[in-house]
Amino acid sequence: MRIYNTLTGKKEEFVPIDPDEIKIYVCGPTVYNYFHLGNARPFVVFDTLRRYLEYKGYKVKFVQNFTDVDDKIINKAREEGVSASDISEKYIREYYKDAEKLNVKKATVHPKVTENIKEIKDFISTLIDKGYAYDVNGDVYYSTRKFKGYGKLSGQNIEDLEAGARIQVGDLKRDPMDFALWKAKKSEDEIAWESPWGQGRPGWHIECSVMSNKYLGDTIDIHAGGQDLEFPHHENEIAQTEAYTGKKFANYWMHNGFITINKEKMAKSRGNFFMVRDILDEYDGEVVRYFLLSGHYRNPIDFSKELMEQAKNSLARIRNTKINLEHFIENAKGSMNEEERKQLEKQAVYKEKFKESMEDDLNTADAISAIFELVKEINTVTSENSTKEFCEKELGLLTELSGVLGLLKENEKSDIPEEVSNLVEERQAARKAKDFARADEIRDELKRRGITLEDTPQGIRVIMEER
Repeated sequence: MRIYNTLTGKKEEFVPIDPDEIKIYVCGPTVYNYFHLGNARPFVVFDTLRRYLEYKGYKVKFVQNFTDVDDKIINKAREEGVSASDISEKYIREYYKDAEKLNVKKATVHPKVTENIKEIKDFISTLIDKGYAYDVNGDVYYSTRKFKGYGKLSGQNIEDLEAGARIQVGDLKRDPMDFALWKAKKSEDEIAWESPWGQGRPGWHIECSVMSNKYLGDTIDIHAGGQDLEFPHHENEIAQTEAYTGKKFANYWMHNGFITINKEKMAKSRGNFFMVRDILDEYDGEVVRYFLLSGHYRNPIDFSKELMEQAKNSLARIRNTKINLEHFIENAKGSMNEEERKQLEKQAVYKEKFKESMEDDLNTADAISAIFELVKEINTVTSENSTKEFCEKELGLLTELSGVLGLLKENEKSDIPEEVSNLVEERQAARKAKDFARADEIRDELKRRGITLEDTPQGIRVIMEER
C-alpha cells in the first residue's frame, strides 16, 4: 500500500512499525455544537482507512480525541447558563449519534482532555525542564525557535512565519512565534485546574501530543486530520512531541481536502456550513458517506444538492443489486454449474481492481468505480435461473467490497424501509382477500415514492427506483 505523506510530499510505501498492530491518531471534534459536513469528511475518510487495514488483516489501534476544554465551549456555556462540562458531554453524545448514522466505527479509545489533565501537566513540566517552554505569570509558552525542525510538515520557513506574526497587547510571550501550552485562569466562570503555574487549563495543541503519546507511544504509524490542521496544529504537535521524546512523532501524515461551497472552504467561521444533523433529515447516512468517498480524499469536494442527488441515485444502484440477489437467493436452488464458476472467476477481477485502488493512496473514487463494474456484471449475468450458490457468492463479493467502504451495512438483509415492507405485506394480504382496489391503491402509493413492485413466480420483488 502506498500513502501520500504530507511530511515528505510524496507517495510512500506503507510499512507499519509493528505488523501486529498499526497505531493511528486522528484529531477529533471540539464538542460545542453538532459537527458539520467538513468535520465529517476526516471522520469518514480515516474510518475507511482503518476498515481497509483491518480488511487486510491488520489489528488497528485507532485513537480519536474529544476536545472538551476550549474557549468555544466556555463561551457556549456562558450563553446557555450551564457548565462547560454540560456542553461538552451533550455534544459528545450527539457526535456518537451522527457518527453512527454515517457508519463511522467508534475509535479504540476516545480520550478527553479533562481525563488527561495530570498527563498534560507532567508533559508541560518536562518541556520546561528541557528548556523548550517557559512560564509567564501562569501562562506557559512553547519556545518555537528552540525546535530546529519547526515548519517541516507545512514546508514553511520560521523567518517567513515571523514576518506575519505579532504579539497581542498584554501578551507576555518572548517571541511572536511562541504558542500557549497552558492558559492561566482569567475569569471566575472559566473551567480550571491547579498546576505548578497556578490555576488554568491546557492550550489546544498540547492535548493531542499528550493523548497520542499516552495511548499509542512515542512514535506512531499514521497521524491524520483535515488539511486545515496541517498548520499550525500539527506543526505544533510535532514540535512538542519530538522535543519531549527525542524521537520521530509519526511516520506518515495524512490530510484530507476541504468540503467547499461554491469553491469556498466550508467553515463555521464563514457561515457557509451544513450540519450533518440537518443533512441527515433529507438523506440517509450511507448516502452522505458515499458522497464523502466519491472523490479522492486529498481533493476538495464541492457540496451541492445536485451532487447529493447523484450520490443517492448511485448508491440506489448498488442497493438494488443487493436486493435483487437476496430475492434470487430466497427462491433459487442448487449448486454452481461450470458456466457460473467461470463467471465468478471473471468477477474476481473487480475485487483486484478494488484493492489496487485502495492500495493507491486510499483512492476510494476508483474503488467505487470497481464496485460499479461488478454491479453491471452481476446485473447482466444473474437471473431467476441462476443457482442459489452462485447468487450467494455474488452477494458475498458485493457486500465484502462495499463493507470496506462502510456501505451496505452488515447484517441488514436489505435496505427496504420497514414502512415500505409493511405496505408490501398489506398489499399481499389485500390481494389474498380479493380486495383489489386496496391492493392497487398501495401499489400506486409506492409508485409515487419511486418504488416498483414486480410480481414474479417466486414472489414479490421490490425495486427502489433510481432517479
